[in-house]
Amino acid sequence: MMSHNRKDRVRKHVSQERQSPMASEENAGKPAGQVGAAEHCCPDKHKMEEQPEEKPESPGSPDSIKSEGSLDLLINFNQEGCEELPKREMRLERAQSPTLSYLSMRTDRSIEPPPNLDISSIQRLTKQDGSELSTREAHAEMAADVSQFPQRIEDWTTEEVRDWLTKILRVPESVSKKLYDQDVSGGCLVCFDKKDLIDLGLTIGPVVQIIKMVDKLRKNTSTSSRASFFAKKEEQEAKLQEVDVGKYERTQEIDTVKSDSESLMAASWMPLERMDVNTTDTVTPEKRICVPRLFDKKDPSFMYTQNNILPLAVGPSDLIEPVHEYKLLLGNMEEVSEREILYEFCNEAVCFAASCMNSRTNGTIHFGVNGAPENTHGQIVGQKVSSFNDYIIEFEMRLDQHFKENKRIAKACVRPPQFFQVQNIDGTTSGKYVIEVDVIPTYFETQEMLFYTYLSTSPKGQHVGCNTECLFVRQGTRSMNILEDLNQKKMREHVRVITEEVKNWASTRKEMEKNCHTPKPGKQGHKLKQLITHGRATLENSLYVILVTNKCHPSQLEHLHFLKEMKLFAVLEFDPESDKSGTCGFYRKDRIANLHYPRMYNTQENVSNLIAKLNLFKQTSWVFCNGRANEQDEQDMPFSPSDWLKKRAGEVSDMVSILCNPDVLPKDRLLMVFLLHSVETDVSSPIMETFCAIYRNLEGEDNMVCLCKDSTVFSQWKELINSRCKVDITHKCIYELSLNEIDSTIRKLKEPRTQSSCRYLPSIGSSSVLLTKKDEELMTDLNILCENECEDSEIETAESFKDFTTKTEEDFYRGGQVTWWNFYLSERPGCLPFIKRNCFEDLQNLITESSTFSCVIINLFHHPGCGGTTMAMHVLWSLRRKFRCTVLKNNIAHNSDIAVQVLHLLTCGREEQSNYTPVLLLVDNWVDVEDLQRCILNGAREKKRQEGVLVVILNCERTQFPDELSGNSRIDNVFITNKLSPKEKKFFNEKLKDLKDNHEKPETFYAFMIMTNNFSEEYIENLVCNTLKDLDTSSKQGRLISFLAILNTYVNGSCMSLSLCEELVGIRNALWERETLEDKMNPYSTLLIHFSVEEHGTYQAVRFLHQMIASNCLKVLTKKHNLFRGEITTNLLHCDLLYKSCMGKDILVQNIQSMLITRHRKELGNDKDTLFSPLIEDIHNGQGTEQIKQVLIKATDRFDKNATVPQALARHFYLKEKDFKSALLWAKDAQQKKYNSYIADTLGQVHKSSMKHELTQDLTPEMLDRCLESASNAIKAFRDSQDLARKDEQPDPFDQRNRKRQKTYNTSGYVGEMEVTMMIFNVIKYIPFFNESPYQKDRMLQFLSGQLSTKDLHIGSTQFNSEYIAILADHERFLVSLRPRLKESFTFFESYFTYLKPKSIERESLDDKNKRKVSDYFSKYMQIFCAKEEKDTEKASKPHLSVTQEVKDQRRYLEEKRADSFAGLLQCLTEKNRNQMEFILKKWQFIVDNSVRKLLSDRIHYILANIVLHSMKSSSGLLKKYEDLVSLLNEMLQDEGTHSNCTELYYLSMLLMWPNNDNVLKNTTTFKNIGTYVTASKKSFNRRFSHLFPARSAISHFYLGNSHGLKRIISKAKIEQALKPSPKSSKDRLWQTGLIWKETEVKKLLLRVKGKTENGEIHHFCGNVKILVRPVYLGGVRPGCSVEEVSFYIGFSMEGPVAYDLQYVNDP
Repeated sequence: MMSHNRKDRVRKHVSQERQSPMASEENAGKPAGQVGAAEHCCPDKHKMEEQPEEKPESPGSPDSIKSEGSLDLLINFNQEGCEELPKREMRLERAQSPTLSYLSMRTDRSIEPPPNLDISSIQRLTKQDGSELSTREAHAEMAADVSQFPQRIEDWTTEEVRDWLTKILRVPESVSKKLYDQDVSGGCLVCFDKKDLIDLGLTIGPVVQIIKMVDKLRKNTSTSSRASFFAKKEEQEAKLQEVDVGKYERTQEIDTVKSDSESLMAASWMPLERMDVNTTDTVTPEKRICVPRLFDKKDPSFMYTQNNILPLAVGPSDLIEPVHEYKLLLGNMEEVSEREILYEFCNEAVCFAASCMNSRTNGTIHFGVNGAPENTHGQIVGQKVSSFNDYIIEFEMRLDQHFKENKRIAKACVRPPQFFQVQNIDGTTSGKYVIEVDVIPTYFETQEMLFYTYLSTSPKGQHVGCNTECLFVRQGTRSMNILEDLNQKKMREHVRVITEEVKNWASTRKEMEKNCHTPKPGKQGHKLKQLITHGRATLENSLYVILVTNKCHPSQLEHLHFLKEMKLFAVLEFDPESDKSGTCGFYRKDRIANLHYPRMYNTQENVSNLIAKLNLFKQTSWVFCNGRANEQDEQDMPFSPSDWLKKRAGEVSDMVSILCNPDVLPKDRLLMVFLLHSVETDVSSPIMETFCAIYRNLEGEDNMVCLCKDSTVFSQWKELINSRCKVDITHKCIYELSLNEIDSTIRKLKEPRTQSSCRYLPSIGSSSVLLTKKDEELMTDLNILCENECEDSEIETAESFKDFTTKTEEDFYRGGQVTWWNFYLSERPGCLPFIKRNCFEDLQNLITESSTFSCVIINLFHHPGCGGTTMAMHVLWSLRRKFRCTVLKNNIAHNSDIAVQVLHLLTCGREEQSNYTPVLLLVDNWVDVEDLQRCILNGAREKKRQEGVLVVILNCERTQFPDELSGNSRIDNVFITNKLSPKEKKFFNEKLKDLKDNHEKPETFYAFMIMTNNFSEEYIENLVCNTLKDLDTSSKQGRLISFLAILNTYVNGSCMSLSLCEELVGIRNALWERETLEDKMNPYSTLLIHFSVEEHGTYQAVRFLHQMIASNCLKVLTKKHNLFRGEITTNLLHCDLLYKSCMGKDILVQNIQSMLITRHRKELGNDKDTLFSPLIEDIHNGQGTEQIKQVLIKATDRFDKNATVPQALARHFYLKEKDFKSALLWAKDAQQKKYNSYIADTLGQVHKSSMKHELTQDLTPEMLDRCLESASNAIKAFRDSQDLARKDEQPDPFDQRNRKRQKTYNTSGYVGEMEVTMMIFNVIKYIPFFNESPYQKDRMLQFLSGQLSTKDLHIGSTQFNSEYIAILADHERFLVSLRPRLKESFTFFESYFTYLKPKSIERESLDDKNKRKVSDYFSKYMQIFCAKEEKDTEKASKPHLSVTQEVKDQRRYLEEKRADSFAGLLQCLTEKNRNQMEFILKKWQFIVDNSVRKLLSDRIHYILANIVLHSMKSSSGLLKKYEDLVSLLNEMLQDEGTHSNCTELYYLSMLLMWPNNDNVLKNTTTFKNIGTYVTASKKSFNRRFSHLFPARSAISHFYLGNSHGLKRIISKAKIEQALKPSPKSSKDRLWQTGLIWKETEVKKLLLRVKGKTENGEIHHFCGNVKILVRPVYLGGVRPGCSVEEVSFYIGFSMEGPVAYDLQYVNDP
């Protein structure tokens, strides 16, 4: 803080303030020598060797008392009146006087101390000005005392602590002994406080002494390094000045001053690299050494960091090297006006400028930097600036006033003020500035002139009379006014000498300027091109860039457009304010970047999951490595450098390890760019630590480019890296180019665009809207086809366009994925049109005519490799001006994410929610397209739709049976096969002729040739045989061919990354001009193609051109080269290179596992059902079971954490080898790794198969025991499977092998338990004593039913039978549990099949298969337990018992007819005739009337039996009246309430109590509460069956009819009966398409009700009753939550009422 005296002097405007306070009247007229201050002068580099050796200084010598700011001798005058000291000593005294250096700027300009001032007076004066001397003496004394100890007290041993206490502090021995006994070392001692020492038993006196002295010692240690640095510099100064003084004494001639002046001006400020290393000890982490702005460089982007230290300011050196001066303005004080601040600024700046101009030296004065000579010298503080213009205008005006006639020259030499931001130590903006003024007194402008200034004592400068003439020159680090001397004679002499000196300085300046040649321009533009492109001609799109950058000044943002042109994978940002005012905010104006923190890169997380979670590869990850300024969470706030090292460096290091992981980015496609806007001076700065982490992970600097703002930034960066990594980074750095030049150069290097710079989407009324790059980047999973796709692109006008078109066609016809350019090029004049398959028009018409729902699905079924996807994309191309067309490019994206992006495309450019142009979305072989449809419709609720369709999903489905699937599908579809029609063959032959005219070797376009030859197996076999005839299967090329062949044959869409293939054949990762895979694999490369893969990150991959080529390669390898599938698979599992970190490793491993494990299922579109994967089955057929065992055992070693491989091995052992012991071991191994319902089922199957094997032998007690034991274990496993099926976690969406099973419910546990139970019953049936007579058989049934124990079985048994009975007794509990559990399984399946249906038609065939199997088991069950029994005698003798027995018999009959449950009665609608149903109702009537216990379920079943019979035969006399049924139902509802799990009860309430105008119901409680019961039905159903919802949906068995009473309950069978006779398939088609509601007879039969849509839901109103109704299709309700009146038919499902054929009443 500046003193108040200084402030007062400014306010009084006293002109005498520039006089030296040391001047006195006694000194007037006495000649004095002029000396100059030079603070820590650096010796002249040319004169160092000539300096005489410094003499040892005495304690009383001037050197021992000089201040930190010692003085340089600038100009020497004769000294008079100083005879009491030797002449040389006196000059040194004056040259080194501490007094002058401690004065203010004004007093420093005084030129001499009192001539008779002796040494003691200098010492006294020094102590008055500051306690520097006493401080130094104290430090020296203390240093002498402890010199025998280590410098740092923390390094003292316990013995040294004891000696210090006794010898230095002289404390009592008892005190030192106590500390010594407690093992107190120096490190411990510094941690002690007063209380700690007193607790040890020390008295207060020694305690205070120890605490104080420890504190002093630590302070002394912290400043010793800096003190030693000052001492060394002072010694150098003294030597330099001795030489200078000696020269002056020897030469006395004025004309010799020139030679001396070069020596005298040799000191510049201290370069950073020349500072003593010990100085770093005094610089805290928050006070780092920094470098200033480059001299005379207008650099608005330059910034300083608060508290950093600028190098020491010293005096002039070679006139060209600028001198520096630091000042703090009054603005940092309170109660200072703006006018006073400007006054001080201008005066100081003008004085500095004039002194530099007269001394002919370049210079910069820095305002906002501490210039005090204490430890804070050079510390950046900053200055608050209210207006830049005020400073500039005031300064310009003052130059005019002060230089007067020389004002033009002054303006030419003095640069306007520049303002540089000061940022806080955490990187945020402080709001302060450093103000700098540069002075360049060129010889051309200054010649040999003297420049007088006229300083005004008035801030306003209004009175000429108040101006004081001054002549300033540089004296060391200060400006000195020559005219300030009151002795006129001396003053005139000084002016004369100065005049001559100026001539010498001018002459020197002139020579120096001649020698200052402008450096020749380098070749860094070419170097930048080489570095940024990895030596290629252009910056390829396949290159991924990771940018590391620090704070960028807003003025430089306009030169960062090149970042938007690069594929920025991630940005490591060290500017906490970047998102608001820096690089990030600039980038996000036009592009998408996700804001991340280093902690989000979790090293424990799976790489693929991490990529998906952070959306890497799709959107730039902008990682704030030092937090964000606007964060409230402490862990994400900016840190100071020291805190950053402690709290965040580890996170950044972990993040770097992930980013540099080959699993994420291949090294050969990675470019690490360091964009450095400011100087880094600390070897431990955050960005330096990040560089080191990257350097370690990349194992060198090969992938790096450093873009430095200027040479200063570069030089410091180079030094830091050299000190940390011992490497010269120069060859990787660009520092001679401006950011503007870098920007333009890189943008020019970009590959020519293959898309128009402005891309348009179709909109309503044949209009268009612009698709911005930002919008496109929001839709990362979509490849959007614009209406002007490929038009007006850069590539079309480039010289390389012809090569581009040729390559585009060749890639496609060789077997690559079709691109939009293929269609565009085929439409150019003179080109053949793109071939259209026969069903092209059918598919196009189907799409354009789709208008049923908001989201429509259309299937395209096709053989693999027959061009189905190509035709679909061709249709999109033809419709691109009518639809917003897009292709889903990420096959592992979540449906919910896709829906969001599709809806964004729908609304893009249309802010108002109406009249959207529909989206046409192409998905390839999508797993659950109906779920995708639901997700789109759910998302569309927020969008108000237009009339007709919003989204059309075109699903290309690969299958071996396209025609069969097409016929069975309930969804609109077309299909194409791998057989060409004559018309198509003609098109292909014409295209072949065209290819021969325009391409070399079109016969190598094998994918096209396969289709031209109509997929001829003979053609493909000959092709492969000829190509592979010379293949060496033991070579690296042969190994790669075999790996790809087996993968592409058995896994659709499989591939290997290009980088992995290159490694397999021996191509190393070189960044510059490496060998290509095509060259290395020649001639076999003609069968391969590489392409881009979007899953798990974008990368280049390799596969065979066609799956048929791959399968024929396997055949050739087997027949011609004796390389069988088993050996290839084993080699694949042995090859470690495949499983190391690389791009696409996860998906490759999944494909290999799939090839080994995944079985084929017809319901999934495969050609057959298999017990094992097709590969395993083919190995078995070709090489036998032993080879399979070897392959699978090797696979368990390779995939040691995978549970499905040992599961497959267990299945192999029990199915193929009948080795049940080994099978059990592997099944348990799988169980330990992951126990889910499928592995539990396998474990059960092993036990079941073991039991089956036992049953092939004759029945013995021992065999029975083994069977029952196996059965018990099997059923336990199957029951585990049932329980686990309820909570099976959904398969990993990134695990493509399991994606087909994503929407199924595993019922194998129920089937397995039923099968084992029936086997047990069958075994027990043949136990000898159970098989002797019908009576014994009855005893068996009683035993299995739990009515008879094993003790009762011993009656009349033989010894042989006793052995069986003993075994049965051991398993009695298990056996008794079988029948009720079996009944539960049948009940489960009844509900499973009756209440719910599969969501996909493909699963219906599997349902039918399971239904037949369950039905067979049920029939066998009934044969055992429900045979007719005659008990008339017992009934006659015991009438009461006979009624009870009759109820049991009736129940047994109903069970036999499968009419004893609610689901069974619903099945009677289609499985029973009228007479059977009447008999069933009679049975239920008897049970309800005669049962002792009135069960709720009996009454529910009775009511339903009436409804079912009425639906079949409404005239039956057995039917109960409607009113009676309602009364019975109402009674049950009152008893149960609304929280029961009896869904069936609430279902009946909907059927019987649905509101209408029937007066019978209006007064019932149920009628009034029907809405509540509907809700209860839904909740109850969800509680029971929600685990099945992902795979199945509820079925409507009844519909609301156009009548009253029971007549209004219309079954589905009755609706079909009303239709005209037609095949079942035709009726199914009517249901699937919804056309059944248009049939006249159906309209007559059903009641169309009215309701309203509210908030996307349908409500039916009847009087005051409001009931929620679910639409059968989600798309039935228009999005937008519009309240509309609607009409619909009502169906009744167990989940609640369903609306069918929804229509909007107000629609025309």
